[in-house]
Amino acid sequence: MEDVKILAIESSCDETAAAVVVNGREVLSNVISSQIDLHTLYGGVVPEIASRKHIENINPVIEKALSDANCTLDDIDAIGVTCGPGLVGALLVGVAEAKAIAFAKDIPLIGVNHIEGHVCANYVEDKTLEPPFLCLIVSGGHTHLVMVEDYCQYKILGKSRDDAAGEAFDKVARAIGLGYPGGPKIDKAAKEGDAFAYDFPKAKIADNPYDFSFSGVKSAVLNELNAKKMKGEDIVTEDVAASFQRSVVETLVDRAMLAVEETGMKKIALAGGVASNTELRKKFKEECEKRGIDFYYPSPELCTDNAVMIGSAAYFEYKNGTRDGWNLNAIPNLKLGDR
Repeated sequence: MEDVKILAIESSCDETAAAVVVNGREVLSNVISSQIDLHTLYGGVVPEIASRKHIENINPVIEKALSDANCTLDDIDAIGVTCGPGLVGALLVGVAEAKAIAFAKDIPLIGVNHIEGHVCANYVEDKTLEPPFLCLIVSGGHTHLVMVEDYCQYKILGKSRDDAAGEAFDKVARAIGLGYPGGPKIDKAAKEGDAFAYDFPKAKIADNPYDFSFSGVKSAVLNELNAKKMKGEDIVTEDVAASFQRSVVETLVDRAMLAVEETGMKKIALAGGVASNTELRKKFKEECEKRGIDFYYPSPELCTDNAVMIGSAAYFEYKNGTRDGWNLNAIPNLKLGDR
């Protein structure tokens, strides 16, 4: 079988990324230009600024990815690009760039679902992992519990009805004065705090036991902070962070283990930015060991937005016959399974 070399582009939020990936699992290069320092000034991602920075960064990032992989565009078999979900302006930069390269070099263009990319990061991390398996995708914009039935084939068991887990992390971090980005800062602060100082709620959804809701726990934290301020009581930031994190982690793990028990699946993977949370990984490991379940998770650099995961997903879509035309567009609300 001939190798398939894919140039992948990711620009769905505030990272401009490019990578060269072979056969969906071998990484020749992985270049990420992050805008975190810029957006930290504003306490979160500013879409217009993100789009402008992508335009500035995308050509140098692609050139470096090709250089690091010791190849040129003539060596590339296909272009994979995130077409959604994400910020529409940011997505358009990557899609336009990918179209231009695909047109100029007359090679296939493959639009990739960003959420599918997060799942596929596990194929890069563990070369032996094959479907079927369960996957919990936890990021700033998405919380999904899915059955990966085959490559490019997903059945959504549950998803967040409101705030995604990562979004709740960001909002709580801002409220307790930790700033942006919230996930890593709460993870760090929680290590110094008492996770049982507060008993924040864990929402259950009556009509689907696999669905998530994190707006309640976020509101509970904000109410607790307001009550303490009004009474003039001290707030121990680390205790709030640890207790909030415990609520979110236990909710995620409980839903995932319920799916393990009810489906009989013996493999489960984590994906997405929040998958690098140390407490979430620890609890998952413990519960999987108790049940004799194989547990997979990407290294931290493959959890956050990157083009390697897009290159992996693009390869499996390529093998599946997916080809996009010049009408490929940014789809900011793209659902998993829609492509």
